[in-house]
Parts: sequence; C-alpha cells; structure tokens
Amino acid sequence: MASVPSLASSVNQRVSDALASALPEAGGADPLLRRSDRADFQANGILALAKKAKANPRELATTVVGSIPTGDLIKDIEVSGPGFLNITVSDRAIIETLAARAGDDRLGVPYAADAGTTVIDYAQPNVAKEMHVGHLRSAVIGAAMVEILEFTGEKVVRRHHIGDWGTQFGMLIQYLLEHPHELDHKSDAEVSGEEAMSNLNRLYKASRALFDSDEEFKTRARARVVDLQAGDEQTLAMWQRFVDESKIYFYSVFDKLDMDIQDADVVGESGYNDMLVETCKLLEDSGVAVRSNGALCVFFDEYKGPDGNPTPLIVQKSDGGFGYAATDLSAVRDRVGNLKADTLIYVVDARQSLHFKMVFETARRAGWLNDGVKAVQLAFGTVLGKDGKPFKTREGETVRLVDLLDEAVERATSVVREKDKDRGFLSEQEIVENGLQVGIGAVKYADLSTSAARDYKFDLDQMVSLTGDTSVYLQYAYARIRSILRNAGDRSPVAHPELELAPAERALGLHLDQFGEVVTEAAAEYAPHKVAAYLYQLSSLFTTFYTECPVVKPEPELVVGENRLFLCDLTARTLSKGMSLLGIRTPERL
Repeated sequence: MASVPSLASSVNQRVSDALASALPEAGGADPLLRRSDRADFQANGILALAKKAKANPRELATTVVGSIPTGDLIKDIEVSGPGFLNITVSDRAIIETLAARAGDDRLGVPYAADAGTTVIDYAQPNVAKEMHVGHLRSAVIGAAMVEILEFTGEKVVRRHHIGDWGTQFGMLIQYLLEHPHELDHKSDAEVSGEEAMSNLNRLYKASRALFDSDEEFKTRARARVVDLQAGDEQTLAMWQRFVDESKIYFYSVFDKLDMDIQDADVVGESGYNDMLVETCKLLEDSGVAVRSNGALCVFFDEYKGPDGNPTPLIVQKSDGGFGYAATDLSAVRDRVGNLKADTLIYVVDARQSLHFKMVFETARRAGWLNDGVKAVQLAFGTVLGKDGKPFKTREGETVRLVDLLDEAVERATSVVREKDKDRGFLSEQEIVENGLQVGIGAVKYADLSTSAARDYKFDLDQMVSLTGDTSVYLQYAYARIRSILRNAGDRSPVAHPELELAPAERALGLHLDQFGEVVTEAAAEYAPHKVAAYLYQLSSLFTTFYTECPVVKPEPELVVGENRLFLCDLTARTLSKGMSLLGIRTPERL
C-alpha cells in the first residue's frame, strides 16, 4: 500500500500553495510548520519571506489565510502576533488519516525515496576475551539502527568486526600446541557459552603467566606470531579453534540480548589480511601515505599531538607489522568496492573518534570515499554506575555483560511476579518469559532512550520501574491495551470520522499521526533515541486518554466506544512496531 501523508505534510502543502499564489516569487518556500500549544500547528515562515519581499508580514499572512480553503482538512486558521499562522485541523481529517494508517501493515510509514546500501559495523567483541559492559552499547545501538534503516527501505549489510588477529594469538596458540587438551569439551553435548568462556579464560591466564615468567616460551610465542601472519597451516588451524570457541560464547551472549547475529556477518580483522599489502601500496604510490622513520604514515595538519606536532595515522609500522589503520582502510575498500555501499556506519566508542576521523580522511584522499559514499562514526558515550563514574564491580573490575543481563532479568521477573501477585493472571511460564522480555527490554531501552553520544547511568532499580521513562512502562501500556481489546465484548475497533473528538482523543490522534515522520528522522540522523522519546510520549498520551475518555466502562455510546477502541488498537500497533524497531518485545499479557 502507498504511504499515508501525515496531517503536517498535508497542511504544509496547503500553506505552501497559498504562499506561492500570494507571493509568486516565494514559490516552493518552506512555511516552517511545527506543532504548537496554541493550536495544532503553527507556521512561522511568513516573517522571513515578508522581510525578503519587503512586505508587511501581518498583511501577507492575512492574504495567505484568505486563499486557504477550510472545512475538510483545516478547520480553523488565524493570524497571530507579527505574522504567525495558528492552524487547527478538523476532527474528521485526524480520524480519516489514522484510518488510512490502520489499513496498512506499515502504518502508512513511507519508504525513503533515496534508499541505498548501508554497511553498519557494530557489536565487535574480541576473540578469547570476555564481553563486558563496554560491549553493550555498540550491540544495542547498532541493532536498533539496522531495524530502523531496513524499515525505511535501506539495504543493510551487517558487519561484526571482531578482534581476531594480533600478537596475543602467538602466546595463545603456542600454549595450546604445548597443552593440546586445554580447549577440549567435557562432553559431546552442546557446549554452553559459560563453558566456552571459562575454557578461554583459563587458557588465557595460564599462557599469560607463562609468557611473563618464561623467556624461552616468550621466544617461541613470538615466533608463532610470524607463523600465523605467514599463513602456516597448523598455526591457522589452532587459531581457528580459538575463533570457534569464542563464537560459541559470543552467540550465547547475543542470544541473551535477543539479537540475531549470523555467521556470514562476522568478518573480523583477519578477514582483510589479504588486502593489507595492497592497501599500503596504493596509499604509498598515490602519495597519500609517506615513509617516516621506516613507518608508513599519513599526516594531517589539523590533528596535533600533546607536543604540538602533527599526529600521524600509522598504517604500517617500521618493523613491517600492520596496525588497526591498515585493517580499517582495507575494510573501507571492501565495503565500498565489493559490497557497493553508499553509507558506512561505525557504531564505536567516542574515545576512538580521532582514529576514525583520520581513517575517513585518508580514505577520502585515496578516493575510496567520495561524494557518492559517506562514512559516519555513530559515536557513543560511556556506561556509568549509579555514582556517575565508569561502571565497575565493587572490586574495581570491569562488569561482565552476562552478569549484568542475568541480574536485569532476575529483577524484572520479580517485578512481574509482584505485580501479578494479587491478580493471578499469569502462569509461572508466562512470568518467566515476561521477566526475560522485560529485563532485556529494560537494558536496551535505558541505552536507546539516551542520545548515543551521551554517557548514561546504569541503574537497574530505575530501569525496571513501572513508572517514568522506562521500557516496562511502555510494555505495560501495550499489554493493558491488548487487555482492553480482549475485554471489549462484541464491540470492535471502528473509525468514525463524523464524531467530534475530546481534547485527549485529539492529542493522542495527532501524536499517532507523527510516527512515520519520527522514524524517517531517526533513520536520517542515526538517532534511535528519537523513536524511544516518541513511544514514551505516546504511552503518556494514551494514559491521559484512557483516564479521561471511558472506553469499555462506563460503557460509552456505541459509535464513540468503537472509535475509542480504534484509537486503542492503533496505539497498540504503533507501540509494538516502534518497540520492535528498538529490538524490544511487547508481551501480550503482563
């Protein structure tokens, strides 16, 4: 079905047409329409246009108003102040527009006109290392952006650039060669993520202790790095064991996070090995990179180190080894050249901003990024504890991601159980399932309801609270509407455009109509928090509507009741769709 134009865009078109006829030279000018507390919308663009045309703004506004038809879409329009237009839409237009949205699986949300291919780099754990709270944001923000962009019609290629290469593997592989049973599994049954990680942890600690205390082992381990980089078969087979064991663990964590990570999308640092030499040659031959003290560097006037000298991007070290820059630049080449991306998004910690600025600028100079391809770092802030300091355990250790998710689910389950205690609606199985969806939803929403660039406090008590800006509040709003619809008896949701709407109905209806615009904005600005803010406001407006406008009891007149059930139904569908774009489930009963 075709997308449904929002009330705002329809009103905008009417005002724009009237402006063009009153002031032909203003053809196509933006009326600057926005929501207003004085009317439904206010148009502020006439002031600037009048100034440009040396006309009296209030007179121009009055002329414009005179040529705008009222009745069907616009109920009332008045000039206020120096030349603002206050516009009220008709109740009929609100319900007819919402009925068109309800008739579409996509709720009338348009596909982007300029959809292309985006490669999004997110959820990048390290092989043989445990995932901690710092890995949470990249995964959660990245997964939400994938959903939002795909919903607007973008072709999205997921990339998980895992840390699976580097000098530490020499130590790990050498230790495993000398202690071949360290990664063996207890049984042939499926291995849990916990068992895989404890194997890796144990091996990592033992090999590190030996590396630090035994010079001969250290020499063997360093030689093993050379074998790995040279592609020695036995060494690569051992390396693959570490990658496979780590994947068992990664996938178990992503599964807990209710995220679908496919094997084909995991392309780690090692995936670009074959391109590194060529990347360096291309950069050096084109003069983008130069040799400095034996290392291959790219220099920038704008990036200076603490000593005031330019900070270079080191693509190849003086000993011939390759740094992160060589891998990242090769990844850019691959994503643009082979995957045909128009947009590259990197969901990476803000502390790596300088690195990515230099990588993107280097890729531009080399011609791999151009006007047709843009690269963006979706930089995110730090997860803080309740005390406002970086989140650590009592012992000062980094918090394991698994522990944090388990605790969130545990807290959420007790909230669900407590809330159901007096009602007895839910079976034990439903309590457990809902606890899982509420707990994981709470963690994701707390992250996504803050602008990615900002730090946020990880406070589980607040996250699983039934009041305030939390996913639990939204999930309960959804479940409550589903319950209202189940209890409506023989009445069904039917739109009645002929009815006059109460203020709370109008406010809810106007907000429901904005869903498509919010999704479009969130996709264009890579800002999932805008979807979260919209959904919280939707739930708040629904609460007011439900309090002020009886839906089932006391039973309203038939058509009024049907229209209110229609508003309930569309609210539930919008909440469910919006939450799914954030990667959060909405239980039917809570």
